Amino acid sequence: MNKIILSKFKLPVGIRLIVFPLFYFYSLTPVYSQDLYDLSRCIQTGLDNNFGLQAERNREEISAINYTYGNAGMLPSVTANNSFGGTVNAVNRNLRNGEETSATGIHNTSASASINLGMTIFRGFQVQNTYKKLGQLNELEVLTTQMAVENLVGRIAAEYNYYIEQLTLYKNLAYAISLSRERVRIDEQRYLLGSASKLELLQSLVYLNADSSRYSRQSAVLRSAQIRLNELMASEDLGKNIVLKDTLIQINEMLSYDELLKKTMVYNTSMQIASKNQIVSALDYKIIKSCSYPYLNLSTGYGYNYNGYGTGDLLNQRLHGMNYGLSLGMDLFDGLNRKREKSVARIGIENTNIHFKEVEQEVKADLLNIFFAYENNIRLLRLEEKNLAVARENLQIALERYKLGNLAGLELREVQKSLLDAEERLISIKYLTKLAEISLLQISGSIMDFM
Repeated sequence: MNKIILSKFKLPVGIRLIVFPLFYFYSLTPVYSQDLYDLSRCIQTGLDNNFGLQAERNREEISAINYTYGNAGMLPSVTANNSFGGTVNAVNRNLRNGEETSATGIHNTSASASINLGMTIFRGFQVQNTYKKLGQLNELEVLTTQMAVENLVGRIAAEYNYYIEQLTLYKNLAYAISLSRERVRIDEQRYLLGSASKLELLQSLVYLNADSSRYSRQSAVLRSAQIRLNELMASEDLGKNIVLKDTLIQINEMLSYDELLKKTMVYNTSMQIASKNQIVSALDYKIIKSCSYPYLNLSTGYGYNYNGYGTGDLLNQRLHGMNYGLSLGMDLFDGLNRKREKSVARIGIENTNIHFKEVEQEVKADLLNIFFAYENNIRLLRLEEKNLAVARENLQIALERYKLGNLAGLELREVQKSLLDAEERLISIKYLTKLAEISLLQISGSIMDFM
C-alpha cells in the first residue's frame, strides 16, 4: 500500500532516493497469522491458561483437601502394632542346699499383635471450632482465588483497551503520513512549475520523514502492547498477531455512584476477605479458650501375646483379649501460658476488626475518587470530540488554502499538528475513562460483567 501511494508522486531522482527506502521498509513488514479476538475471548483464554491463576487454584484445592473431619480431630485414630522377638541366654543357678545347675542356649521367644482405637470425646469444643476454622480458611482461599481472577480480568481488560488505543494512534499517524505525502506532491508540482522553491519541497520531505519516524516508533509500541496481552493470556506464541474485534474503545457512561456503592458493600472481595479474617480470629480465640476445659478421651483395643520358654515346666503361653478405658483430665496450671495466649488472641481479634474498618474506608475512598475521575473524564471526552471536529474542518480549509498558495507551509504544519494532537488527546481520554470504568467495576465486584 505504501509503495502504491508513493508511486503517485513523481519526485526528482535525488529526492526519491531519500524517501523511497523508508517506505519500502514498511512494505516489508512481516505478515503474521491472524486470529480474531474480542474482550470476552481474551479474558476466557487468560482464565484458562494464566500461570499465576493456575497456582492460586492449586492453593485453593489444597485448602479444600484440608477441610475434613479428620483434620479437625473429629474422627477416631486406629493403630495396629505387631512385634516378634526372642532371647538366647546361659543360666547358672546356686541353690541353698549347695547344688549348682547350669544351662546354655536357652531360647525364649515372644510375639504380640494389637489393634487400638483412640478418640477425643470432649475437649472444650476445640474440635468443633477447629472444624469451623478449617471451613472459614477454605472460604478465605476461595475469596483469594476470586480476587486473583478479578485482578487478571481487570488487567486483561485494561491491556485490551490499551492495545486499541495504541492501534488507533498507529492509524492516526498513518493518516498524518498521507497528509505529509499530499503536501510533498503539491510542493513538487509547484517546484516543477517554478512557483515554489526547492527549499519548500525539501522542508516538506523533512516533515514527511519525521512523521514516518514517529510512525515506526509507534509500530514498536503497538507490538509491545500485543506481546503483553499475549503474556496475560499465557499464549504459547507470545509474538502471535492478535486482530481485535473492537476497533474503538467502548465506554459505559451510565454508571451510577449509588448503585456502585451498594454493590461494593456487598460484593467487594477485599472487604469479604477482611470479614473472613475477623471470623478466623474469633475462632482462634475459642480454640485457645477450649484448652481451659476438662478433656475426656476414649481408648480401646484388642491384643494377642505369645511367649515361648526354652527351659522350665512351662513350654509356652498365649494371651489374647480386649482392653478399654476412659481418661478424664484437666490442665490446672501451665505457667500462665494459656492466659498469655488468650490475651494475644483478643488483641488479634481487635486488629482484624480495625483492619476491616481500614479496608472498608480505603475501598470507599477509592470508589469515590475513581468515580469523580470517571465523571470528569466523560466531560473532557465531550469537549475533545468537539475539538477534534473543529480540527478536522480547520485542516480541510487549510489544505485548500495551501493548494491555492494562500497559506504558508509552516502554518499548514501547525494545523496538521493540531489535528494530530486533538486525535491523541481524544483517544487518551477515552482510555483513561475506560480504565476508570474497569476500576469501578472491579471495586464493586462486577468486573466479571466483561465476560
